[in-house]
Amino acid sequence: MHHVLILGAGTMGKVHAEAYAEMDNVQVVGIVDSDCEKAGKIASPLGAPIFASVDEALSTLDYFNVVDICLPTLMHKEMVFRFAEIGIDIICEKPIARTLEDAWEIIEVCKEKDVKLFVAHVVRFFPEYELAKKRVEEGAIGKPAVARTFRGGVFPTGWNDWYTDFNQSGGLILDMIIHDFDYLRWMFGEVERVYAKSLLGRNMLRVDYALVTLRFKSGVIAHVEGSWAHEGFTTRYEIAGQTGIIDYDSAKETPFIMKSKMVGKGIGGVAVPESPLKKNPYHMELEHFLSCIERNEEPKVTAEDAYKAVEIAVAALESIQSGKPVALNSEKVHPRV
Repeated sequence: MHHVLILGAGTMGKVHAEAYAEMDNVQVVGIVDSDCEKAGKIASPLGAPIFASVDEALSTLDYFNVVDICLPTLMHKEMVFRFAEIGIDIICEKPIARTLEDAWEIIEVCKEKDVKLFVAHVVRFFPEYELAKKRVEEGAIGKPAVARTFRGGVFPTGWNDWYTDFNQSGGLILDMIIHDFDYLRWMFGEVERVYAKSLLGRNMLRVDYALVTLRFKSGVIAHVEGSWAHEGFTTRYEIAGQTGIIDYDSAKETPFIMKSKMVGKGIGGVAVPESPLKKNPYHMELEHFLSCIERNEEPKVTAEDAYKAVEIAVAALESIQSGKPVALNSEKVHPRV
């Protein structure tokens, strides 16, 4: 039985709590959030206590073996350090950190303290994305040459509206289309060059857009498009090879779509893709991480994978600011200091 403490009662804290509730071998021992009312709504169906702070949780709980960090990116390092110090295995929402230096320090402290670290790059667990990778590896479209992805929705809200603070969130490149950076690297290998354009610096309130071109060491070229500029949430991809094309569009899964402008500040939290599966990808992801703890196995997403995803995102941000392509060192994993 895994005893899990969840940090954060926002969108992802709720999604993770609902997934754990469906698992026979998991007990959620508490929800930590300064907004006790919000935490209570998540904790109540689970029969779990709520805590206004990590200090309160640690002084109250007798035992737990996993902490699930569903907090804003800038808080990840502090929380990982705190729980690694006491030997608790860690599940952390993506991105692993706001900077490469922090990401590397997170990885190093977990190794030093001999605790497992799992970073929730959930796209690897979506069946339509897994299947595309499988078909490419089987040679269904011949040698892959070009890929194109899109991920977009409404500008998210969160605690203290932290997504609007670029220094905290890194914008949609670091927070959202990092999903596609991770997925494409999983499929095609290391990225050697990044070039990007976005609305960064144009001071457009609650609107963000980016187009990033990745050149892989394997020769594949990928175009990654992201948008926080429209209602609804959709993802799509197209992968072209020498003998065929694989494409997917989440919007086509729903025959009837109605979208209306939101009144006021907009919806709370972040957009979460829906899934008709009995076990949604978030459930499968968390179940996989817990299984890796039990069996002492390497996860589908390693901490180094999470670092590399941040490296690509940071390179995209550097490219936007300089107006020039940014080359990556794909031979080794190390922080840029």
